[in-house]
Amino acid sequence: MAKRRITPAHIATHIRRVLKDGGSAPHAEGVQWFFKEEINSRGWYTAELRRVAVRFRRTIIREQDARFLIKVADQLFQGRILEEKVFAVFLLEKIVVDFGDAEFRQFESWLDRIGSWAEHDGLVHYLIAPMMVSKTSRTQRVFVWARSRNRWRRRAACVALIQGTRRKMFLPQIIRLSNMLLTDEDDMVQKGLGWLLRETTKYAPTSAIPYLREIRGCAPRFVLRTACETLPPSARRKILAV
Repeated sequence: MAKRRITPAHIATHIRRVLKDGGSAPHAEGVQWFFKEEINSRGWYTAELRRVAVRFRRTIIREQDARFLIKVADQLFQGRILEEKVFAVFLLEKIVVDFGDAEFRQFESWLDRIGSWAEHDGLVHYLIAPMMVSKTSRTQRVFVWARSRNRWRRRAACVALIQGTRRKMFLPQIIRLSNMLLTDEDDMVQKGLGWLLRETTKYAPTSAIPYLREIRGCAPRFVLRTACETLPPSARRKILAV
């Protein structure tokens, strides 16, 4: 009898079964509390979900290869369950720096499958952002995303630069992007921009603080408050003063 060929779809189906059987209904109800959007959750805690994903990653890489692993992750990121998409990110997060432009474009296409900020930030912060650090020319994509009608692409433009700004990179891109998004009224975009500016202020205050002073008259109050969170009280008061 011929041995059945194992496909990425088979592995993804098995992972979905593991996620369904190992979840916690009470925790799933608690997860919904954090989101405005309706979330379909199995009720997994993040640390345990990551541990299981690491075991799967090691086995798949040993028996197949990284390309097969990406195909499994792609299957999982098509689902509607929060943990399936987070699991897909955990499968890839430690090896993402080895990927190239084709994989970057694939991860970019996943932005159109996003339904909540948890799905979004995992994908962008742990997969897309490190690839921008490893090849800085990819940062040009954030200006395309900033003009998108899709709120998650506009948020991605901000979150994708956070790992770079923590390395004191991308300051010109961050200022240009911020100027593009200062009038954006979407709360998810404002939170992403505030997060980016807070990290920039924390890691490059000499450059960031003058920029915050420059925009304090036109920046949304929430963005400005978030950007100032790590500053000393006296500096924060000067920027936030009306």
